[in-house]
Amino acid sequence: MARIAIVEDDVWMREELMDILKKEGFDVVAVTVFHDIAHQIATLAPDLVLLDINLPGQSGFDLCKSLKSKGIGPILILTSRDKLQDELHGFHLGADDYLTKPCNRDRLLARIQNLLRRFARQPGLVDGGDFSLDPNTYTLYKGSESLVLSANEGKILLALVQSRPEIVSKKALSELLWGTDQFIDENAIQVNLTRLRKTLRPLNLEDQIETVRGQGYRLKEYRR
Repeated sequence: MARIAIVEDDVWMREELMDILKKEGFDVVAVTVFHDIAHQIATLAPDLVLLDINLPGQSGFDLCKSLKSKGIGPILILTSRDKLQDELHGFHLGADDYLTKPCNRDRLLARIQNLLRRFARQPGLVDGGDFSLDPNTYTLYKGSESLVLSANEGKILLALVQSRPEIVSKKALSELLWGTDQFIDENAIQVNLTRLRKTLRPLNLEDQIETVRGQGYRLKEYRR
């Protein structure tokens, strides 16, 4: 049974969506406290998110970007704003589909089923912007191409993706790779980053990783 999270501040719309989805057999959860929403959704671990754009305190667009950076999806945006610009902006931030409210029940269910089928073929992939990463096998996908990273390469890249656009410190990388935050020869970290960049080169992704002098490393902020 797929779990669907609803992020909608209009009580009547939220209850209508919950009723439709529950009758179809979905496990439905709704966000009703509109702060720290990304953390709430990550905790709920849904198979799909229905996301309104107009939310109190936070733009649905910003939330969409935050969720995708954490590898949460698919995301179906629902909005009463029937503007092409909004639709395109949502897709640019990683939304997987877009419907204007009020939406037809059958169309909504068809879109949901389609997204669930699409993502079932790629379980657990973390969205890296230009690429996706399987956090279990450290397989990287870009378009029709893929490559398997070594364990250390995969751990580093996953940490960078999950932290983007924040810096991952050398101390954090030491703990991640060698299980200690004590001082590790800095050259050892650099060697691993050099290997990762070399591995990413055939897919033209090596420039994604930035060195922040004296602090650590980060992925460039992704802009679709």
